[in-house]
Amino acid sequence: MKPTYLAKYTFFYFFFLITCSNLFSQERGLDEQINEAFTPIANWWEGLILHNFPGTEIPTIIILLVGGALFFTFYFGFVNIRHFSTAINTVLGKYDSVDENIKKEHKNQNSESPDINESKKTDQGEVSHFQALATAVSGTVGNGNIAGVALAIAVGGPGATFWMILCGLIGMSTKFVECTLGVKYRDVGSDGTVYGGPMYYLTKGLKEKGYVSLGKTLAVIFAFLCIGASFGGGNAAQSNQAAMQLVSSFGMTGGSARTIIGIIMMILVGIIIIGGIKRIASVTEKVVPFMALIYIIACLYIIFSNFSFVDDAFGMIFTQAFSPQAGLGGLLGVLITGFRRAAFSNEAGAGSASIAHSAVKTKYPASEGLVALLEPFIDTVVICTMTALVIIIFNGNNSVFEYGGIGGVVMIDGVPAEGAGITAAAFSEYISFSGPFLTIAVVLFAISTMISWSYYGLQSWMYIFGKSKVSELTYKSIFLIFIVIGAAGDMSSVWAFSDAMILALVFPNMIGLLILFPRVKDELNSYLDSIKALKIKN
Repeated sequence: MKPTYLAKYTFFYFFFLITCSNLFSQERGLDEQINEAFTPIANWWEGLILHNFPGTEIPTIIILLVGGALFFTFYFGFVNIRHFSTAINTVLGKYDSVDENIKKEHKNQNSESPDINESKKTDQGEVSHFQALATAVSGTVGNGNIAGVALAIAVGGPGATFWMILCGLIGMSTKFVECTLGVKYRDVGSDGTVYGGPMYYLTKGLKEKGYVSLGKTLAVIFAFLCIGASFGGGNAAQSNQAAMQLVSSFGMTGGSARTIIGIIMMILVGIIIIGGIKRIASVTEKVVPFMALIYIIACLYIIFSNFSFVDDAFGMIFTQAFSPQAGLGGLLGVLITGFRRAAFSNEAGAGSASIAHSAVKTKYPASEGLVALLEPFIDTVVICTMTALVIIIFNGNNSVFEYGGIGGVVMIDGVPAEGAGITAAAFSEYISFSGPFLTIAVVLFAISTMISWSYYGLQSWMYIFGKSKVSELTYKSIFLIFIVIGAAGDMSSVWAFSDAMILALVFPNMIGLLILFPRVKDELNSYLDSIKALKIKN
């Protein structure tokens, strides 16, 4: 290294150390300053998005989300159940030869067949079915599974788990619809880069229906909201829980401890997201299965170690879903709490995952739609339920803390606990070394979610501001700053903002889905017919 460079880096190093030292020594830490500035914004946004439907106490967004999911479930003949095995076989590559047959057919055709859509004409896509699923799952399987579930149970009691599971099951159908459309209407750049998601199927799909202005308007609204969601639920909420867990685990003190942690995470995430979707996919396909498997094994160990109480735990889940304990907001409060947490966790109806799935290598849009329906099952039905069981087993009959904690904060051994802290206490009760394990899990979940959501936000950003290096760098810089803001912020304000940002996506996305769903029916039939033909041939 040349002397001039050495001098520069030495100066920067000492400047960084002095800055950090000053941050830690402040009477009023940077954590508090950032939080005070962020909280009013978060509260205002939450109130705006989660307004109640006129004449009811149910948020309009919940009605739209659940109503749409139920409609798709019935319209597509319970695709979430009937084609579950087909989805698994597609991920495993059993039907990859279907795409190859399409390729051969096109070579033998003298003219285009009108029933073959654009997505089947050329070799498009950047990642495999499994990589697309891993990337999307990494965006959903995060601290919503660890901290979010704990928050739901702390506020709504065990009964909230039932509504989370139900929302996850019907959300599988919504995820199928939006991800099929994502592949069908994607754009492919001259360099092979894929651009997809609600922005594109809202624009192109509604244009086909004659709703040009509506499509463009909804697409722009979605893109702006998705950018905000990438800063909130896909970023700030994740860094918040990671920072809180690290501070708690290592007993860190100082008014800027979480800010410093945020800076470190910012650097790590920045290194990964610079490489784009291919690097993100290569990281997530390794990290996500590993961390999910380890977390599931730990949950199963606790569940089977207390197997005699499992039936009681499920009894509490089902009973209190309809007859919640006093002080938990009644049936409606528990239902809304469960649906909110499930929506945040699996994002079905938000449309965000279709951005990742659009990059898949396939000529059948419905193939990736079927793959996508596995996400809510993995995320909500399996992992969230396991987390809930661990916490309920730990608490027993209110033996450790009282359900109905304000803001999700409960008292455990005289110490306030919230989010991941509740889950950590449950794990430590049965696994002596769970402290470091859960800390690692929280951090890995956070980082994997952040890198996936950086891709979602970037796609939306470039849709609005153009596809250029300057545009890309601008977005990534702002995204990285929000890692620090989230790490420093208070949990209640960060999660209020994050919930509202994720749920806000449902408004423009669901309108598009309810107009375009017949296109999905055609794509599903086309893919299933091709599979049948392949089976007959073999």
